[in-house]
This record gives sequence, structure tokens and C-alpha cells, in this order.
Amino acid sequence: MKKLFKSTVATFLAMIMMLSMIIPAMAAEQQTPDISEWAIEALHEGEKFGIFPMEWYYDGFRSEISLERLNTLLSLTEKKIASLNLEKNKNYKPVSYKEDNSRGDIINRLYNIVAQYDLPVGNEAVDYLKERKVLRGSSKGLQLEKSATTEQAVILAVRLVKDTYHLAQQGGKGVAWVVENDDTVVYLLGSIHVGIPELYPFNEKLLTAFNQSDALLVEANLYDSEGIQYLIEKAMYEEGTTIKDAVSEETYAKIEKVAQKHNLPLEQLIMQKPWTLSSTLTSLSLSEFFGISVEEMNNYGVDNYFLLSALLQEKPIIELEGIKTQVDMFEGLSPEGQEDYLVETLDSILEPNEESQYGLIQDWFNHWENGDIENFAKSMQVIEGEPSEFNKALIGLRDQKMAEKIMALLEDKEKGTYFVVVGSAHFLVDKTIRYYLEENGYDVKPFYQ
Repeated sequence: MKKLFKSTVATFLAMIMMLSMIIPAMAAEQQTPDISEWAIEALHEGEKFGIFPMEWYYDGFRSEISLERLNTLLSLTEKKIASLNLEKNKNYKPVSYKEDNSRGDIINRLYNIVAQYDLPVGNEAVDYLKERKVLRGSSKGLQLEKSATTEQAVILAVRLVKDTYHLAQQGGKGVAWVVENDDTVVYLLGSIHVGIPELYPFNEKLLTAFNQSDALLVEANLYDSEGIQYLIEKAMYEEGTTIKDAVSEETYAKIEKVAQKHNLPLEQLIMQKPWTLSSTLTSLSLSEFFGISVEEMNNYGVDNYFLLSALLQEKPIIELEGIKTQVDMFEGLSPEGQEDYLVETLDSILEPNEESQYGLIQDWFNHWENGDIENFAKSMQVIEGEPSEFNKALIGLRDQKMAEKIMALLEDKEKGTYFVVVGSAHFLVDKTIRYYLEENGYDVKPFYQ
């Protein structure tokens, strides 16, 4: 049972990687959100905080906010800031408010959320939020008496959450290192390819390192349209062929049982290749366990966050592998290797292990949020499992090649600052990127010292 568990978790890690490529293609078919251009960057970050549902984007987002919606926003904002577990302000006295939807009233209510804690917030709501750049106004002034739109109220709440986390010197740290050579600096961040709101907002020091970097390096650019099209073409069988033609009768019977158990459309599942179906089933299982939709878990992924941030900042994106390379890795598995990969997933669903792989992923989220490299590395040892065709493809030569590309930047005579985001396993298990950098004489230092 233990052996099966180790192998299954290794499978989960790779499927999370594949999930983060598949979802952008699905999301592209959704309707366009009704948001203002000036708000895009703040919303990209704020939608990860879990203080408002993204469905609001498509339902009067730029219209006057209702009191019901406002109360939901403020309640979730208060809950998010309460999760910091800050010391209470014994002398706290809330400022009065009318409980309407005016900008001024929203400011007072947001101020009350932070003023109840032992933070340097002063005594005046407007003055404090102006000073912290939560309240910025426009050419028309602050317009405190004017009714706020949903968009405006959300932006105020988003800014308050991010600022309060930074003021309290908290936020998701990640597992990170830094390597320097002469005038070149490379930041290394281990990612989790899907996520949850508890990871956000990120630590201010981590965000500053990214913002000051000249380029972002990732395993694959998830928004490469040609790569996504290649993935779609390779992920499914051509008409006239199904997975029934590629796997044993025993494996196919398991597919039928999983479909029946979770009320999934069998006719759609059988059109997917074994490695694609593994990814589909894993993503659905994760979604069910964490109570978050597949699309949202992808949106919360660390890679996805930095990729979108780079696009918004017009920061160059450098691929260490690319979607095509990663798809070819799965396609290159033998038919037997692909079926073994799928069977592990099916078995984990039909016969759940006493040691929950989902619980392990929750541990990863906790370790990542706290920047706990030691315990994250220990939990990663579980996924190494027994030697297999799949495990050899996942970790090994890939890391050596990625390390060589990072070393080429470090040796480049033209100085620069680079921010690297790849799966955490590529830093935390044996003979991965850190190993090859250190073997070649580079001093890989912890980012937080």
C-alpha cells in the first residue's frame, strides 16, 4: 500500500503540471469580463484573495453595488484580515457609518476592519487610507458622497488586504533561493501549479524581487497559443478511436466504474488519451476535495500568477521547456507506461489510500505559504516512489537541462536580474536544479535570511 501511495503522489504532481496547461485553453471560451482597463492589474491579484466571487465580473461589475453584495465583500475582507491573527487594539473605537453604498461609507467600514488590530492606523479613516494609497481618487477628487460601483468597492478592499498583509510583514513566502554571479542575479522560486486563496497575497519581499527582475523564466508559457493548440491536438484521440482501443479490459472497466461513481460522461472520458484522462480525473478530484472549481484552482496556481503579472507588466517570458516539450514527454511514454500512469490514478479514486494524497497537497500549500523549505523537502521525498518510466521522465534529465539554461544566464557578460518559477520538486528532491547549480560551483542561498 505504501509503495502505491508514493507512486500515486508522483503521478499527482505531474498531473497538476498538465492541469495548469489545459485550463487556459478551456477558460478562453468564457465570456469577456466587464472590467475597466485601469483595474485589471489589481483585480488579477485581488481575485486570488477569496474576498469576492469572480462571477461578479459578468454581472453588473461596473454598476452601482448592492448592499447585499457590499456586505458579502466586507465580510470576506474582514475574514481574510482576521486570518493574520494580529494582536487586538485594546483602545479600538469604531468610526460611525451609515451602512449605505457611498464611497465614504465603504472607506469607514474598511477602516474599522483594520483599526481593531494593533496597527499604526491613526484616528482618521480617509487620512489613513490615503496615506497607504488604498484610497486614491481621480481627477474628479475622492467623491466620497458618490455611490460606489462593485468594481470600485472591490478594488478598495483588495488594496486594503494587500497593504495590511505587507504592513504586518506577512503573506505567502514560497520556497525560494537566490544565485549571483558578478552583476547577474537569479531568483529561484519553487511553484505549486494549482493553489488556494490562503497562499495570497504574496510576501512583499518576494513581489519586490519579481517586480525588479528583467525577465520571468518558467517551465512553459501557459498562454502560448501555438503550444495550447498542440496540446489540444495531442490530448485527444482522432475520430474512430477511443481509449478502449489502447488499454486492457481491466483498465477500461475501472474507467467505467470511476465514471459511474462520480457521475461523469463516459462518452467524453473515452475520447481522452491515458495521460490526458489522468489529468482530468486528478483535477476533478482535487477540486472536489478543496471545494474549489478546477478553473479557480488553476487561477490560484503560482506559475499562473507570475505569468499573468509578467504579461501585464510587459516583462519578457523565457521558457525553460515549453508546452510542446512537456506534451511530447507524456506522448513519449510507452503504451504500457501511459496505462500504468492511468491505472494509478484510477486506483487512487476507486480505492482511496489511508494516507490521503490530498492531505499531502494541503501540507504543500502550508509549507509553501510559510516558506518552510525543510518540511516541504521532507514531504517531497514521499513522491519519489519506486523507479518507473514515468518517474524517470518527470525528474532527472529535465532538471539538468533547465539548470544549464539558468547557468548560461549567470555566465552571460551582460548583467541582468531574472526570476525563475518552476515546480517545487525541481528544487527539493535529489539531483534537481539546485544540485546541478551547486555542482558547478554556484552558491545557492536561501532567499529569506
